[in-house]
Amino acid sequence: MLCPVCRRQVAQTDARCRCCGTPRDGKAHLDLVLPGGERVPLDRSLVIGRGVGSELRLDDPSVSRTHARIDVDERGAELEDAGSRYGTFVDGRRVAGRVVVAPGMRIEVGDTRLGVDERIDTAAAGHTVSVPAGLSLIVERPSVRRTPMRGHDASRPRLRSGWSLKRLDESEGYVLKDHRSGAVVRLSSGDAELAELLDGSRDLVELVGEASARCGPEGPARLARLLAELADRGLLGGVEGALSPSVGRLQRVLRPRELALPWLPRMIAGAYRRGGFLLFTAFALGALAVVAFAGLVAFVGLIVGRYGTPFVVAGRVGLGALVFVLARLGLVVCHELGHGLVAESFGRPVTRAGIKVALVFPYVFVDTTDAWFEPRRRRMMISLAGPASDVVLGGAFALACWLSPPGNVRDILFQVAFAGYVGALFNLNPLLERDGYHVLVDLLREPGLRRRASRRLADVLSGRARVGSDGRLLVYGLASLCWSALTIAFAVVLSLRYYHTLASLAPPALVWTLLAAFYLVLALPLAAQLLRPLWSRVYGPASSPGSST
Repeated sequence: MLCPVCRRQVAQTDARCRCCGTPRDGKAHLDLVLPGGERVPLDRSLVIGRGVGSELRLDDPSVSRTHARIDVDERGAELEDAGSRYGTFVDGRRVAGRVVVAPGMRIEVGDTRLGVDERIDTAAAGHTVSVPAGLSLIVERPSVRRTPMRGHDASRPRLRSGWSLKRLDESEGYVLKDHRSGAVVRLSSGDAELAELLDGSRDLVELVGEASARCGPEGPARLARLLAELADRGLLGGVEGALSPSVGRLQRVLRPRELALPWLPRMIAGAYRRGGFLLFTAFALGALAVVAFAGLVAFVGLIVGRYGTPFVVAGRVGLGALVFVLARLGLVVCHELGHGLVAESFGRPVTRAGIKVALVFPYVFVDTTDAWFEPRRRRMMISLAGPASDVVLGGAFALACWLSPPGNVRDILFQVAFAGYVGALFNLNPLLERDGYHVLVDLLREPGLRRRASRRLADVLSGRARVGSDGRLLVYGLASLCWSALTIAFAVVLSLRYYHTLASLAPPALVWTLLAAFYLVLALPLAAQLLRPLWSRVYGPASSPGSST
């Protein structure tokens, strides 16, 4: 459902909107905080006093036997004095009638001081702690003092400024984001405790001792892994230059170029406020699902009926290819806009957006890395928003193509639908670090899954390791290979189905040359993943099969 105030999405399990704080059910969820920090939920009426019959009994001579009363109903909670000897005070003022109980209120019952606070879910996500670039602080739990640091000693590791740390839901640990590069590091609760020690006040010997005291015998190894990962992501002060790999001339030429447009995030936020939120109503979501399903059925019907040829419009390959490329550019804009709108619906505004050029191909990018500060389910929905946009738009154009009479317009509609489904298939490929991969990582709770699974599969294929306890990594590696094989098979079948049409437009030798080049490009990643470890197993030196990595 959407919050009636800020129009952001509110989960069924949330008591209030995470963006504006509006209660989901319209009721206040408050706790009465005792002097020792204990919390008493204000979900029913209670009597405060020293007497045996009081629901909240205070062992304080200055408190009357029946001192005060808090009445709770569907409208909220109200406090009144029950004729006590010394009176009841709220924020220094004596209570003369009924007072509405609100968060932040301080209640004095005799010499005992009580507080009123919003209810805390210990398993829910915590607040985000951010350190702007240029500042150096010890950022620990709120109960720990934060001390400014002056200068830096390379032998005393510290977190580089310009980062945010947030505790996610209880089962997910913490997430640390670098504001400079956008890199995100997932931390367990134990790793987060070690990260808190990286304030520059301890040398490596002291850090190893602290790690051993907190994490036991595995503490030093965990600390080493944490330091290596933080240094690799550029989050350790004073080590960025030493760990930056040298970049060759070819890599510099091929490296994608980004042009951030400061007005684009504001435009996405404005689009959400001015009507984009309507896409997240139950009616709109149901309509989009119907379009996606009906469009997919229509597109399959077009393929089975041999209508339309990929990259061909009006009997011309060049015109069809141009239509396909332009359609992909427009669909990429909608794809990224989908990511941005879903992030906005969860109260995570887009921080950066603009134009990126890879090789010579321009496309739009939207930075939604702040989604890592959201629970796992919301992260998955933000990741799936892009492919969902491709499928819905592809379905809409497929339906339009199905209903249109034969002609050039119908050919164009087919190319746009085809471009939408190609984009969805590409972005859901688990071998590439695209949307489908990120969803799978969240679903399996396996950060760094692709890198670790590829390494494990290569070790098994090359004979350096046996199939051991890392079954999930091997399953992912094998599933990725199957996905790649199915994608290649689909491309081959689809291209052969339209071979006669292509051969009528160009010489058969040229058609087969282009198809062979297309198949080779598709098969190269799969061949590299399989042939390299198998070659090493047959011809290269391999370690003992029993030695696992």
